[in-house]
Amino acid sequence: MSSADVVIVTLVVVAFAFAFHHAIQVFSGKKSCCGGGGGGSDSRFPEAHIGDTDESHYPYTETVKIRGMHCENCARNVTNALDSVKGTWATVDLKDGSAYIRSKSPIDKDNYRDAVKQAGYRLA
Repeated sequence: MSSADVVIVTLVVVAFAFAFHHAIQVFSGKKSCCGGGGGGSDSRFPEAHIGDTDESHYPYTETVKIRGMHCENCARNVTNALDSVKGTWATVDLKDGSAYIRSKSPIDKDNYRDAVKQAGYRLA
């Protein structure tokens, strides 16, 4: 085995070790899979603050499936994306992989699909 082969094998082993360590931290809940936490700078949407939480003001509702969420930060990003649609108040369930959308106007799935896509996830 040449010295170049040894260097390449060493680099591959080190890269695998870092990837394995990161995966263990993500799956154990010690680290976010999407690079952030607590409304981190990786979010494409600002933290949403819903002023109107009176459910009677939201006559239109729908539950949709979201693909690609793996951690609480993912769920937060999806919530912020959905809440960015005017007149919307969304609640995301990470375990179920779904979002409950409340809207003051008729629900246009294309608007929500676009917002979720911009956040890096998929509306199923």
